[in-house]
Amino acid sequence: MANKTIRIGTRDSQLALWQAYTVEKKLNDLGYDTQVIPIKSAGDLILDKPLYEFGITGIFTKTLDVAMISGQVDIAVHSMKDVPTALPKGIVQAAVLERENSKDILVFNAAPDFTQELTIATGSLRRQAQWLNRYPHHNVVDLRGNVNTRLQKLADNDWGGAVFATAGLDRLGIKPENHIDLDWMIPAPAQGAMVVVAMQEDAFCVDAVSKLNHLETDICTLVEREFLRTLEGGCTAPIGALATVIGNDIRFEGLLCSVDGQEKIHIEKTTALSHGRNGFGRSCAEEILANGGASVMEKIKRDLGK
Repeated sequence: MANKTIRIGTRDSQLALWQAYTVEKKLNDLGYDTQVIPIKSAGDLILDKPLYEFGITGIFTKTLDVAMISGQVDIAVHSMKDVPTALPKGIVQAAVLERENSKDILVFNAAPDFTQELTIATGSLRRQAQWLNRYPHHNVVDLRGNVNTRLQKLADNDWGGAVFATAGLDRLGIKPENHIDLDWMIPAPAQGAMVVVAMQEDAFCVDAVSKLNHLETDICTLVEREFLRTLEGGCTAPIGALATVIGNDIRFEGLLCSVDGQEKIHIEKTTALSHGRNGFGRSCAEEILANGGASVMEKIKRDLGK
């Protein structure tokens, strides 16, 4: 069993492949044999059970979940912010790699004057809501596709700018000089972190991958995702969360916005690092819900037709 080749499942986008090869190198450095397997579509995989029995959700992770459950790959690498807070039955989080830059940036063609009416592009409700909260006189348009596609769409339009996660552009080495760091924008829970998942009963792979785990990032992303799960209730909402280790403490900053950005509930709290796994994220979310967040969530569900 010691010479088992670990098959690493990944989406076939440039960024996903970069992440998979990063994990492959780390495993190779530990002496493990690996093979990267790009997966295109789940459509032709036939399973004995329907997907809902496994609790498979997540538009970006579903294909790889199916590939793991059907035995096509052993582990999968994801941008952690894309992973639903509840993993499918039989799949476990085996490692979180050390987080890179968690911030968002605004990329632009020409330096924007924020006092003017501007059109800003983003496919993220969280970014849209925070932008409109800060700049209610701006217009936000939808922007989808992989990183390169979105950069090209920005170049082809006369928008004031488009919002990107710094980590993705940094990983691919394509961060344009024309950008502004959005230090005021709270990132998506687990933004900038990569997670590796494995099948629960696959002790060999779980053990191998666990050696890549970065403890501080693991605890911080747990807090952020717990905050998300407690607020979300199955609804995609404009939620930001960032936990940071400072000495022996965790500093947490979170927010919930209405889709139009008119309502924003913000929280900042600090607790001992040793308490990070003891429901800290959940208690921060419960405080938001108690301070008006429950009615904001109801409004979001109505606005999104949920």
